[in-house]
Amino acid sequence: MKSIIAVIITSLFIAACGGGQAGDKQAELDQLIKQQTELNDKIRTLRDELKAADPEKGGARLVVAAPVTKAPFRHYVEVQAKVDGDESVNVSARSQGIVNSILVKEGDKVSKGQVLAVLDDQILKQTLAEVETQYSFAKNVYDKQKNLWDQKIGSEIQYLTAKNNKESLEKRMASMNEQLDLTRIKAPVNGTVDNVGIKIGQAVTPGIPVFSIVNLSNLKVKGEVGESYAGKITKGDDVILYFPDLKREISTKVGFSSRMINSLNRTFNVEVPVSSSETGLTPNMVVVMKIVDYKNEQAMIVPVDLLQRSGEGYYLMAAIQEGNKLIAKRKNVEIGLIYNGHAEVLSGINESDVVITTGYRDLNDGEEVRTK
Repeated sequence: MKSIIAVIITSLFIAACGGGQAGDKQAELDQLIKQQTELNDKIRTLRDELKAADPEKGGARLVVAAPVTKAPFRHYVEVQAKVDGDESVNVSARSQGIVNSILVKEGDKVSKGQVLAVLDDQILKQTLAEVETQYSFAKNVYDKQKNLWDQKIGSEIQYLTAKNNKESLEKRMASMNEQLDLTRIKAPVNGTVDNVGIKIGQAVTPGIPVFSIVNLSNLKVKGEVGESYAGKITKGDDVILYFPDLKREISTKVGFSSRMINSLNRTFNVEVPVSSSETGLTPNMVVVMKIVDYKNEQAMIVPVDLLQRSGEGYYLMAAIQEGNKLIAKRKNVEIGLIYNGHAEVLSGINESDVVITTGYRDLNDGEEVRTK
């Protein structure tokens, strides 16, 4: 009946907003009130007939009810995250120069220390060859001076001069070999070449990435969580990782939770390791990280839709047996956390209570109901 009244009131409101003369509106209002009276009379008549035909049911409202049960409840913090790798890096040159040769292509597997490209080293090689020639001569002189000095022949200054020349050239050669090594762009980690960003003849400078190497054996998911959860999330907490592109979920645990808050965005870092057996994952892939920040293994849970609100707070409608009648009873409840359409009920109902799940909206406290 309440719904009928609502329809009539809505019709009145629409009519009132539609314009027209005051006399026409009054006539329309009188007509609607007459219809409402007729509908109320019909409702009462039908209820009386139902009660006469079946005194046990009488006109009791038909509802659906279910007992309250306890079940595990989880509340999750959801943050946007991405796949990252401990050994997925961008590689840049260590010295300035012109690319002379590129020794790998995209998709090649490389090992740590492997040469990926060589810069122009012609001048260094020529200079090194000259120094090696000088060193060869200086070493011969030193060997002879040492042989004489061991026999107590010649002056000490001649021996020390030869020794100094030899050692100076050794240091110079070592320095030039290090410079020559800088013209080799090497892989800092094991992995697969994901991108080659240079061409032969191109000038490169230190700090500008020219190769990307991806190692998919040590992947992890990194996310930033608001500082309000800093005391709630720790290493070992349960996590669900959802990969939208793959339509896949992985259940795992927090591997690292930072204790430092970022002063710019007021977040802290959380890292979750991913097993190498997981296929299809690539660095920078978008992930929804769901971290458990609260759990109750024996919680009374109800769908959020069943909760109604009054001035006193939340309440549920329960079906209570009183004699031979089933009565709708309002149960004021205290609600905990809400997640994924379900609410944790902290108090107000027991496992023995039967909650009305269908037909509870317009029920009055104490109204007779029936379940079949």
